[in-house]
Amino acid sequence: MSFGLPLLFDASGPVATPPATIQQTLIALVAASRPGYTANLPGSLIDDISGTDTGAIIALDQARVDAVNSVTPYAANPYILAQMSIQTGLKQGTASNGSAFVVFAGTPGYVIPPGFTVGDGSHQFVVQEGGTVGTGGSSQSLYVVSNDSSTFDIPAGSINEVITAVPNPYTLTVTNPLAGTPALAPETTESYRARLLLAQQVAISGTQTYLKTLLLAVPGVSPRLVAVLQNGSSWEVICGGGDPKQVAGAIYQGVSSVGLLVGSATTPRNITVSIYDAPDTYSVVYVNPPSQTVTLAVTWNTTLTSFSANAAVNQFIIAAALSYVNAIAVGQPINLLVLQEQIQNAVASVLPVPNLTTLEFAFTINGTPVSPSAGTSIIEGDPEGYFAMAPTAVTSTQG
Repeated sequence: MSFGLPLLFDASGPVATPPATIQQTLIALVAASRPGYTANLPGSLIDDISGTDTGAIIALDQARVDAVNSVTPYAANPYILAQMSIQTGLKQGTASNGSAFVVFAGTPGYVIPPGFTVGDGSHQFVVQEGGTVGTGGSSQSLYVVSNDSSTFDIPAGSINEVITAVPNPYTLTVTNPLAGTPALAPETTESYRARLLLAQQVAISGTQTYLKTLLLAVPGVSPRLVAVLQNGSSWEVICGGGDPKQVAGAIYQGVSSVGLLVGSATTPRNITVSIYDAPDTYSVVYVNPPSQTVTLAVTWNTTLTSFSANAAVNQFIIAAALSYVNAIAVGQPINLLVLQEQIQNAVASVLPVPNLTTLEFAFTINGTPVSPSAGTSIIEGDPEGYFAMAPTAVTSTQG
């Protein structure tokens, strides 16, 4: 027997059927097939059974509502998210090792093969695609990946050891002009929801949204290090992480013409890759974003004279500051109002906001003290760069 309850909708979407409606419909259906049936005798076995059946149908109806509500990136369960990934071709990100771009200097004509190993004193990095030292004494930027899956910072200039043996009389040195991209943990469900929603907003190829979707599908690309800046009719693509060939391939597919692409005015940031689309070869340029090292000293105080949760407040402030600064997208500024709000929310469980009297911030970027732009609460950084703050780089003090 089919129960036949319609799925109800209101302005917010599907809603559960009222229990009274379910019970009335159940009794009506049973009575239609069993003349003389009655369920209005309190305490009877029939009343008990009808009540139990009504409860079961209420649970089934709610499950139906939940299933319909989950068919969206906003609320999809992991299984439905996986099915959506098949539709869009956008898989949930897996873990990736740290990476960087290095430049070799030495004897002109010396060939650096794939698999050539360099290091920073603690970790080793492997060249993914070979290159050659040019007549000027240096190679093009070469992509290297750590053979260590742990997460660690890769500051500019830290990769300076040539580990693979270089025969005499040849000489070879190496360095990374820009900071590398640390290892990425497996992508969270929340991050994947956001990427999937962005992918479903794509209307047509040749748009910035379409290009970002393709870049975010490249393994190892950090979502917060992707941006497409427009300057007149030209596009400057910023992308941190990911294999450069795959990044360049995504850019090639995402733009209407590679002639629209421009690089950074700061030449060392530019990554130029040749893409072969038979029978032609195209040059794709994009920008590797520089890391901006941030330190922060927070000073706070309270009206409470016998306050004893100072250590907890400091812990919450440090965690909130790290979470905010290290999530700011490439090219975006530090907004002190947002930081203040996040800290207030973080400490509210031990220090209610009405009792918080002082919240002051002292920032440095790359070792230089910085202040908000005049008339704002915004601290600007490099428009092509991103902020990076280590756990030891933020302090919190009651004062």
